[in-house]
Amino acid sequence: MAKPMTKSRIAEHLAENAEIKKSQAVTVLNELAALAYKEAKNTFTLPGIGKIALVKRKARTGRNPRTGEKIKIPARKAVKFRVAKAAKDAILVKNSSK
Repeated sequence: MAKPMTKSRIAEHLAENAEIKKSQAVTVLNELAALAYKEAKNTFTLPGIGKIALVKRKARTGRNPRTGEKIKIPARKAVKFRVAKAAKDAILVKNSSK
């Protein structure tokens, strides 16, 4: 299995294809991540990849899996990532041919 893409490898690839310095590519990646974190509450979309959104989860009743006892789970905020249809189609087509 191939090694996963690290931030450094992504920066190298971007620098090579965009004909910029690797340090500039790292800056672009850092700024993109910072913008995504800041705008997640309003839903941040990266075209062709997906959306990052802040969602509010309601309070609910759950069960302790060990004892079966009912417990109250408080309301909370969570970050959700939804993969874009274009990404799903591109990835699944490549993997289905193997």
